[in-house]
Amino acid sequence: MRHAKRVFRSRSAKEGLPPGTLIHIGETRTAAPQVSLFEYGEWGVREQTFDRADSTLPPHREDAVTWVDVEGVHQVETIRSLGECHNLHPLVLEDIVSTVQRPKVEDYDDYLFVVVRMLLPLEQGDFAAEQVSMVLGKGYLFTFQEGIRGDAFEAVRERIRTGKGKIRSMGADYLAYTLLDAIIDRYFTVLEGFGERLTSIEEQIALHPQPRGLVQLNELKKEAIYLRKAVWPLREVLSFLERDDTELISDTTRIYLRDVHDHAVQAIDTVETYRDLLAGMLDLYLSSLSNRTNEIMKFLTVIGTIFMPLTFIVGLYGMNFRHMPELEWPYGYYLVLLVMALLSLAMVVYFRRRKWL
Repeated sequence: MRHAKRVFRSRSAKEGLPPGTLIHIGETRTAAPQVSLFEYGEWGVREQTFDRADSTLPPHREDAVTWVDVEGVHQVETIRSLGECHNLHPLVLEDIVSTVQRPKVEDYDDYLFVVVRMLLPLEQGDFAAEQVSMVLGKGYLFTFQEGIRGDAFEAVRERIRTGKGKIRSMGADYLAYTLLDAIIDRYFTVLEGFGERLTSIEEQIALHPQPRGLVQLNELKKEAIYLRKAVWPLREVLSFLERDDTELISDTTRIYLRDVHDHAVQAIDTVETYRDLLAGMLDLYLSSLSNRTNEIMKFLTVIGTIFMPLTFIVGLYGMNFRHMPELEWPYGYYLVLLVMALLSLAMVVYFRRRKWL
């Protein structure tokens, strides 16, 4: 990920602190968190925006699905207040504000806690990554985003507003599936841009191997490692959601989660393919560089071979002997030049026929 220099708080800031201590780990922000609320059902939808994620949230309606989306987890007091209002475990809150978590799912009986990485495509095939945390309970879903570069959920919000599809007639588990599906769909957009960059560098390395190509290749290898770390754990997360016997996920939603699981496996296969290509591209770079060096050496060798007899002739007639008949001949100089030219031409023709030039 080729981004501008960013400021992070390191994991070492939590050294020696007790479990459940809330310290934001991740990219530093100054903007205030934004909290949006969606309450919807077959009766319609109600949407609100708040500046604080605490007791200002209205109580949950029994006939509605409540979705609270928090953009910005850097203000830990806001997250703490939300957790205390809704009885979230301190370890869950700790993982929410620590945005370097591995994708995972945890069962807390009354709710499920899910962490995934959301990839956002940028210009020129680059991408950004943010952590998304979800708390899925009976009739409600909380999502926590870093909120740095937008998200992949706008299409889901629009479906809720317009009532398209079956989302208003389904529960919070279906909403969680829809958001996971939107996140994984973005993976394919990112992987497509990554593949285009990979193809471009491969052509550059094959035709014109330069040190810059090797630098770009190393950048892609680092990004491929990051993609693998983001995508691989998703298979475990979705397998758990698909097969666990929790009552928070209905059998109907499990069928859809199975489809998302298949998409995640496809994304994993794509990442593995790109990693194999990158491993082969280093060999391609070294081979192309070696071939180019060989071509240069072959050309220089041919040039040196052509000048060897010419050097011999010039050296022969450069000796300071008194009795050399050719030195007295008026046309000797021109004859030597002619012989040298014909000899050079003959050698060039011979080398071209042998495809050495």
